[in-house]
Amino acid sequence: MKLVVGAVLLFLGSAQFTWGQSDGPTTPGRSEDSALALSSGSYAVFGATPQQEALIRSQIQNMRPPVLPLRIFFVPHWKYVDNTRIFHLHVPTGYTSSLFTHLPTRTVFIDADRYINDESLGYWLAHELGHLATNSPKEKEAEKAAHEFRKRLKDRRDKNVP
Repeated sequence: MKLVVGAVLLFLGSAQFTWGQSDGPTTPGRSEDSALALSSGSYAVFGATPQQEALIRSQIQNMRPPVLPLRIFFVPHWKYVDNTRIFHLHVPTGYTSSLFTHLPTRTVFIDADRYINDESLGYWLAHELGHLATNSPKEKEAEKAAHEFRKRLKDRRDKNVP
């Protein structure tokens, strides 16, 4: 229990530092402006190379999910395993996991050490976005939603091929 509380405090504490960073003017905005900015589809990507971040953003834009994650973390394998333990991730028998979504915080974790290639990342990211779209931890429901996201991603990729 102490570990879960510590993890929550870490997330909440790190958010405080990111609120002060801005490219815009330093005058405080109205709360309506903040709500509009959050709803417009902004999300943060942590721990990724610039190429990986660009790829993730491009893939999510092409999939057009109805619900976006708030954060995407690329973490080393040891940290990924630790997070699965902290969040009590239950992987069905016979499955392996290199990505998982924590639904309450809309956070996607990616095992950076098991990242294979760009195409597989899009495939599994569609599944995680399926969890967010359905707001369900059930794998079948996520796969059903992911099917449409993968189709959109494939259609976009086919249009870019000469």
